[in-house]
Amino acid sequence: MHNTDNNRLYFLDWIRIFAFFVLIIYHTGMYYVTWDWHVKSPDAGHAIEPLMILSSPWRLGLLFMISGVASAFMLKKIRIGALLKQRSWRLLVPLVFGMLVIVPPQSYFEVVEKLAYKGGYGEFMRLYITGYKGFCRSDDCLDMPTWNHLWFVAYLWVYTMLIGGIAWLAGARLQAWSNALGRLLTGWKIIVLPVIGLAIARFALADSFPATHGLFDDWYNHAEYFFLFMLGVMLAMQTGFWAKVEKLRWTALGLWLLSWAAIVGYYSIPEAQAALPTVTQWKPLMRVIYCLCQWVPILTVCGFGHRHLAFDSAKRRYLTEAVFPVYIVHQTLIVCMAHWFKPLKLAPGIEGMMLIALTFCISFGVFEVVRRVAVLRPLFGLGRRPAALADGYKGPTSAAIV
Repeated sequence: MHNTDNNRLYFLDWIRIFAFFVLIIYHTGMYYVTWDWHVKSPDAGHAIEPLMILSSPWRLGLLFMISGVASAFMLKKIRIGALLKQRSWRLLVPLVFGMLVIVPPQSYFEVVEKLAYKGGYGEFMRLYITGYKGFCRSDDCLDMPTWNHLWFVAYLWVYTMLIGGIAWLAGARLQAWSNALGRLLTGWKIIVLPVIGLAIARFALADSFPATHGLFDDWYNHAEYFFLFMLGVMLAMQTGFWAKVEKLRWTALGLWLLSWAAIVGYYSIPEAQAALPTVTQWKPLMRVIYCLCQWVPILTVCGFGHRHLAFDSAKRRYLTEAVFPVYIVHQTLIVCMAHWFKPLKLAPGIEGMMLIALTFCISFGVFEVVRRVAVLRPLFGLGRRPAALADGYKGPTSAAIV
C-alpha cells in the first residue's frame, strides 16, 4: 500500500540508505581499479571497472536530488532563515570536524604510499594544518587541509543556501513553478527533458571544467548536481510525478542497462584505437548516452522504490539517522585498513570482502557511540539526542534527509 502523505516519502529514505551503502562498496572498489585514488592495491586492474561504472554516473546525482526533495519539505515546515541556520549547523560543523579529524589519515597514507613520506603522523598533521604545498608529483600537488569524500557536504551546504535565497525571492511563485514542471514532465518527457538538461551541461562545460570537487573551479559538476538538486526541490510535492516514474520503471531499467553496456564498451576501446577518426566521431553520441545513464538509473531506482519501499519501519528510522555518520567515517576506515592489510598480501577478493564487512561494522559501531553522547552528535551531523533512547529508537522523519 502506497503512502501518499506528502510529509512521508518513505521510499526516498530507503533509497538514500541504499545509495550510501553502495558508496561503501564503491569506495572499496576504488582501491582495486586503475583509476587514481588515495591508496592503491598492488593488484589493481580493469576487472571490476564495468561494475563500478554501473553506479558511478548517477549515484551522487541521486543523492543530490533526494537532498533537494528534503529541502523542499523543510521549506514547507519552517522559516527560510531557520532552515539555513539549521542546515549550516548540521552540515558545516561535521565538515570542519571531518577536515580536521576524520580526513587527515587518508592524506597521510596517500603521501606515505605515493611519495614515500617517512615522517610520523604528528609531523604530517603540523604540515596539514598549516597548508603545506610540497607534497607533489610533477605538477600534481596535494591540497591541505582538504575535505576528500566530504566534498558532498560542502556542495550540499552551498546548494541549500542557494535554494533558500531562491525561495525567499520567489515566494509563492516557487510552488507555481513546481506545479508547471509537474504538468510538463509526463510520458516520454520524464526521460528526455532532464537528459537534454544534463547534455547541455556536459557539452558546454565538461571539457573546460573537469571534475575537481574543489567547489570554486568545478563548474561542470555544479551544473549537473545543482540541476538535479533543483529537480528534487521542484518535484518534491508533485505526488503524481512519482506515480508516473513508477510506471516507467521497466522502461528506465532497460535504457539504463543499454546505456551502461554502451559506455563500458566505449571505455574499453584501447587507447591507440580510441584516437582514430572512426572512433572519435562517436564521442558526441556517447556524451548523450552518458547523460542518459545519469538520469534513467535515477528513474529506475525511484520507480521501483515507489512501488516496493513506500512504508515505514523502526529499521528505516534507525538507518535514516545512521547513514550520515557512517558516510563521514567510511572512507577513512577503508583507506587505513587497506594500507594496514598490504603486508598480509591477501587475495584481492578476500581482502575486499574484509574491507567492506569491517567498514560496515566499525562505522555502525561509531554511530552507536556517537548517537548516545550529546557532545559528539553535532560533530557527525546529528540533531539533539532523542529524549528516551533507552525506551526505543524514535529517529527522524523523512524530512531529516541530509
